[in-house]
Amino acid sequence: MLAYPIRIALIAALGGFLFGFETAVISGAEKTIQQLWQLSPFWQGFTVASSLIGTVLGSIIAGYPAQRFGRKKVLMIIAVMYLLSAIGCALSSVWLLFILFRFIGGVAVGASSVVGPMYISEISPARLRGRLAGSFQLNIVAGIFIAYLTNFLFVDLGEDSWRWMLGIMIVPAALFAILVKTIPESPRWLALQHRDAEAAPIMERLGEADPAKAMQEIRESVSDKKETLFQPKYYKPIFYAVLLAMFNQLSGINAIIYFAPRIFEMAGFDKAEAYLQPVYIGAANLAFTLLAMTMIDKFGRKTLLIIGSIGMILFLYLTALAFNDPANSGKNVLFYLIGYIAFFAFSQGAVIWVFISEIFPNAVRSQGGSLGSFTHWIMAAIISWTFPVIVEGSPQGGYYSFLFYAAMMLLHLLFVWRVMPETKGRSLEEIQHELGIK
Repeated sequence: MLAYPIRIALIAALGGFLFGFETAVISGAEKTIQQLWQLSPFWQGFTVASSLIGTVLGSIIAGYPAQRFGRKKVLMIIAVMYLLSAIGCALSSVWLLFILFRFIGGVAVGASSVVGPMYISEISPARLRGRLAGSFQLNIVAGIFIAYLTNFLFVDLGEDSWRWMLGIMIVPAALFAILVKTIPESPRWLALQHRDAEAAPIMERLGEADPAKAMQEIRESVSDKKETLFQPKYYKPIFYAVLLAMFNQLSGINAIIYFAPRIFEMAGFDKAEAYLQPVYIGAANLAFTLLAMTMIDKFGRKTLLIIGSIGMILFLYLTALAFNDPANSGKNVLFYLIGYIAFFAFSQGAVIWVFISEIFPNAVRSQGGSLGSFTHWIMAAIISWTFPVIVEGSPQGGYYSFLFYAAMMLLHLLFVWRVMPETKGRSLEEIQHELGIK
């Protein structure tokens, strides 16, 4: 019985693999692209962030079609956009065209970050929801790892190696487009559309003992009139989701993912080593995300976040100190960043999409998911655009950047410890009730 929700959740989570690959693959190509089109630090930051600008748009607009046309149809469109982006980026010979296809890929990432976790949370049994929704994050870090690995494998293919780095995404994008056709529509969405005859057999296959009762509870959790997100009764989930999404990026994670080879060159590694070290980062990211998936439903979201905050504060601070003493940075930076990534993956990386997908009530889940994702990607665009400007504009740019990220994680620790609620082991309707939302 449990094999069915696991299978369809893992197919939907392939969107997360492409999300991670699209996010990290530019790290191997960005310096070559800067030289190819002779870009200043500002325009280089824009080139990298162009995908994130698309991601912001994708996160804003994804909620409406997911609510209007269903989760599955939007996932199919996302798959096509990933495929188009991979082909276009690999073949582009004009900077503006490259920006356009990066933007399309970004829209797919933003939409995927909303619709993927939303779909998975809606088809998952409560006792498995943390792990199944977390499978989206697991696929993200798997995509990041494979992107770093293929960047390293393709780096010596000559002046067009960056095209191979970006073009290889065609393979997983095509696979996602094929497999997503085999999954059912979200039964919660079908129930809200009063399509009970379609929803009931899906619910039975997902392990629901009384589909009729479940559909009634779903409809009762939603007001008869169309709900808008921004009203007083939803201020708690809005506050939690926005703050968690902001802190996710204020940890500096996307600066590290997008500019990993550059960071290692700053630390004194030669080019070959600078492309190899991110593979270790990606492997640690994957390993500790797997560890978090085994614990998220047992120990809860808050415990993982608190442990992760403490570790990130320590290793970000040590990284800052290493860049403040360039003569002694070298291998220490690799060790400190692996430590940082391990604690990030164990906490924020594993929790963010799970928590945002479950904290909003049925009536506004698509809108809430869009808001959380929008906040996440706005912050990602700001961090990624400004990072090359800061580190190239000051000899101590690396020191100040990582010191800032450490300070933000201290604030994050206080937020999680004192404010954030726990959601493990509760149905989506129970979470709504416990937040006092009627």
